[in-house]
Amino acid sequence: MGNDYAILYLEINIFALALIAIIRYKTWGLTEMVAQKNFAMCIDSQMIFFASDTLYVMAKCGILPYSASFVMLTKELYFFSTASMCFFWFLYFEYFQGSPFVESRRRMRMASVLVWIMAVLLIINLFNGMLFYVDANGVYRRGPLFIVQYILSYIYVFITCIRAFIGIFDKKKLSKKNTLILLAVFPILPACAGIGQFIYPQLPLACMVLSLSTLVMYHNWIEQMISVDPLTRLNNRKQLIYYFEHAVQNDEEDTVYLLLIDVNKFKNINDTYGHIEGDEAIIRVADALRNGCSKYPYRANISRYGGDEFVILVKADNGQMVDDLKTRINAELDILNNNAKTPYDLTISIGASKLVKGLSLNELISAADKLMYLDKQSGK
Repeated sequence: MGNDYAILYLEINIFALALIAIIRYKTWGLTEMVAQKNFAMCIDSQMIFFASDTLYVMAKCGILPYSASFVMLTKELYFFSTASMCFFWFLYFEYFQGSPFVESRRRMRMASVLVWIMAVLLIINLFNGMLFYVDANGVYRRGPLFIVQYILSYIYVFITCIRAFIGIFDKKKLSKKNTLILLAVFPILPACAGIGQFIYPQLPLACMVLSLSTLVMYHNWIEQMISVDPLTRLNNRKQLIYYFEHAVQNDEEDTVYLLLIDVNKFKNINDTYGHIEGDEAIIRVADALRNGCSKYPYRANISRYGGDEFVILVKADNGQMVDDLKTRINAELDILNNNAKTPYDLTISIGASKLVKGLSLNELISAADKLMYLDKQSGK
């Protein structure tokens, strides 16, 4: 490895390590949810992964003292952190999608068995070099079972990708579709980079690609915390206000309508069947809104306004288009209710008001609220 290339390798690794350290610092205090704690643990493992790879290269190019024991230590840390990183990513995905898998401690312990196998193999490797070793000349070599380290780690990645792709087409997870796509794609580039570095060890691919992929996931996480309702995965009220002020009010050419949606007798559902079932009802309504608007000719901005109320801002050529949208939303909710087979009726009332120049969002919602009340009364 030439000095210039060694310096470039180190610069790339140190940049990746600094980037991931900044992300970890930014996540401090934002990890109250168990899913995000696993995301943070994944970042911790990445930092060990980056640091061990960087220290190894620094020793190899003479910046640090080179010794067989130092090389073995850095490589042991490198491969163990790879396994733990993949494991915590797997757990993050399972917690995120609300999988019953993570509700069982026994299953979680079983899932961690690959990490423990990796730890045992790495300890044994210190004595027989079956995975990697340093020869008599002080040169790092791969052992006959070197590939096993990648297989054990990538099993977690493979399972996560498959389950994420399956979830993308699961109608019960429509609210998480965009994030599931990101979760499915996220491990692919780092995995490809890892394979590339496995074939060409001199290429500084793994650390850089992994750090950039983590940055994308961190950005998605923060964006959701700021603008997305955590239960329904719809826009929250803050995002609704932003959209109205920056997109709707500044567009004088299009005719815009606001639809205010309220769940009928929602308190009875909560009181009779509990808050968990109430949350499921809210999610079902959100999915009905999402499904109904997906077939609409114009893009709709759907937000959870608060509690059991939702708001849709949408362009329409005429009032009939809005009436058709309301009918479609109710039809989609009927389909979801039939699939859910719940012991209660879940219906909604919808009021729609047309945006008039100079009308504020609150005034528009107030006008829609009066019409929604009439719709609710007619439903009774």
